[in-house]
Amino acid sequence: MISIANEHIKVSFSKKGAELQSIKGIHSNTEFLWSGNADFWGKFSPVLFPIIGALKNDTYSFEDKTYQLPRHGFARDMDFDFEEINEHEVLFTLQHNEQTLKVYPFEFKLALRYKIHGSSVCCTYEVSNPGNKDLLFSVGGHPAFAAPLNKEGDYTDYYLQFNNDDELTYHHIVDNLISDQTSTIKLHNGKLCLKHELFYDDALVFKNLKSDSISLLNDKNYNGLDFNFKDFPYFGIWAAKDADFVCLEPWCGIADSVNHNQQLAQKEGINTLAPNGFWERTWQVTCF
Repeated sequence: MISIANEHIKVSFSKKGAELQSIKGIHSNTEFLWSGNADFWGKFSPVLFPIIGALKNDTYSFEDKTYQLPRHGFARDMDFDFEEINEHEVLFTLQHNEQTLKVYPFEFKLALRYKIHGSSVCCTYEVSNPGNKDLLFSVGGHPAFAAPLNKEGDYTDYYLQFNNDDELTYHHIVDNLISDQTSTIKLHNGKLCLKHELFYDDALVFKNLKSDSISLLNDKNYNGLDFNFKDFPYFGIWAAKDADFVCLEPWCGIADSVNHNQQLAQKEGINTLAPNGFWERTWQVTCF
């Protein structure tokens, strides 16, 4: 485990997947991330790259060749190189290699830069294209936050507060793919109460979320967090069945639709980066 800390929080990571694994309040001793209990879901905050969600039949085509990739891609299961920038900032990097090129025919450099300041953690995804052709990719986050915090209270004591939505229209998932079927949840003053049944049919996937900040709050005490994200066109909210966490997932990309033709260049939400290009997005969580 790799850790950085200040007087407010201590944050820990694994080199595997450059995965954030703990955000702990120094004074309150509160753990804000999910415990990683493998009986429900054994991850904490995986990076999703070079795809998000599932491909139709787990395959895609590019330049008349067919390739296979697992759900959410391969980066989350690979060991990243690590560099400590200073006592409050770390950088993890992953580059293409012989194995990645067999399933994803692009040269790339993916970096995850984590910074802490006050009681906030910033996660920045940085994508570079060292190749001589366009790089096609998706990237996104999957952090799981504990609910309840400190095991105080119940799941249903917690709610999500949206800063700019009064209703949520989400796409249903069918066999891991995005369908055209939608449902709408009416919010009361931007508030979505958590209950396990919300996620019994998989994640809630949003294509037109207006909010760029979501807070995890509760009715029992002051503890919670603010999750801020900008320029992520898609968003997912998910929890494993009956697990005491909620994932807040900002995405630049989305799973295949049920009707997708499996052409990577025509995939919804795919990002295109020119040779020698650079791309970045940041999300931030502030704990209290």
